[in-house]
Order: sequence, then C-alpha cells, then structure tokens
Amino acid sequence: MEIQTQEYKRIAVVTVTGRIDSATSADLEAALQALIDKGKKNLVLDLAGVEFLSSSGLRVLVNAFKACKGAGELCIAQPSERASSSLSIAGVDTLFAIHPTREAAVASF
Repeated sequence: MEIQTQEYKRIAVVTVTGRIDSATSADLEAALQALIDKGKKNLVLDLAGVEFLSSSGLRVLVNAFKACKGAGELCIAQPSERASSSLSIAGVDTLFAIHPTREAAVASF
C-alpha cells in the first residue's frame, strides 16, 4: 500500500493505492491520525487506486470519520469498484459523503 498526502490550507487529500488490509491498515491509521493531530479535520480520501479494502481497513476509515466529526469532515473521492463494494457490503457507505471525482470532493468543502 502507498499513501500520498497533499495538505492545503483548509483540507488534506490522502491518496491511497494498493491493498488496505490487516497488514497495512495500521500505516493508514497512523497517517490519518498524524493529520488529525496536526489540526487537519477536513480530509478527502482518494480511493481510486485501492485494490482491496478489508474489515480492518474499514475500521480505520470509520474511526477517522469519528475523529473528524464535529470539527470537520472526512469524505471519499472516486472509490475503486472494489473499495465501493466493500463500503456497501459493510453498510458504512451511508456514513461517508462519496464523490465521483477528487475535484468534486475538494470542492465540497
């Protein structure tokens, strides 16, 4: 899994590629927590390159969503078909604002 972060004035965009599973979810959790600790509470997760999203990855996304809630928002941009399917099967797709493009997600703030 690869994580790239772009920080802007009001938001941070986190681009994730590869597999988010039990072996890699801790890395994603640490990256998101570091942003939240720095005061970045408006996050866009670009999941276009995600090949697999496990239950441990879903847990990380939900926990980050909860950490941002109130002071900010976490939304998802252009999830891959597999990521979208995992979110839907787990029933958490209704928690997140899901945008068809990265630009639309950034513009939502």
